[in-house]
Amino acid sequence: MDQLLLNIHPSAEKTLQNFVIGNNQECIEALNNFVLSNNNQFIYLWGDKGSGKSHLSEALSSQDITIIEDIDTFNEKLQIETFYLFNQHKTTHKKLLLTGSNAPTHMGLREDLSSRLSWGLVYQLKGLTDAEKMLALKHHAKEKGMSLNLNVLAYCMKHLKRDLPSLITTLDALDEWSLKTKKPITIRLLKQLIN
Repeated sequence: MDQLLLNIHPSAEKTLQNFVIGNNQECIEALNNFVLSNNNQFIYLWGDKGSGKSHLSEALSSQDITIIEDIDTFNEKLQIETFYLFNQHKTTHKKLLLTGSNAPTHMGLREDLSSRLSWGLVYQLKGLTDAEKMLALKHHAKEKGMSLNLNVLAYCMKHLKRDLPSLITTLDALDEWSLKTKKPITIRLLKQLIN
């Protein structure tokens, strides 16, 4: 019978400070300014899956900012509601952060909504290099208090899906499996987990 595990290693809170910036320095500076000043009301972030949109959205969720993620998945009704939300935020001087998978005019959205997405700052989040992903994984493991050999990370990068969310999910599962089996984190343990 399996025992219930205590959440000894809680997931790290996502912040602007623990975001691995990579080639996105200008965007992070703009987000810091967005939080601290009233110079901009709207920011739209777009990029591939795993580029950090959700991390940044969660990092700003504790601020007085309305956040809408994955606008490219919205049906007609939600697009209309978002259009009106833009207008309301403009009138009330509230801040709005939105994310999507592509540039505002390349998602097949209503024309009025895609023009609203361009009202403020628009940034494409660029994916991390392999070295930056390794850095992010090391940082994640450290924040969780995980003890692991760098060979385990290298194995993950070489043999598993290489998008950062998948790699982090694998690390979290490996940490849990290590606690459950009471074995140290090794490549052998990783292979047991994924097979």
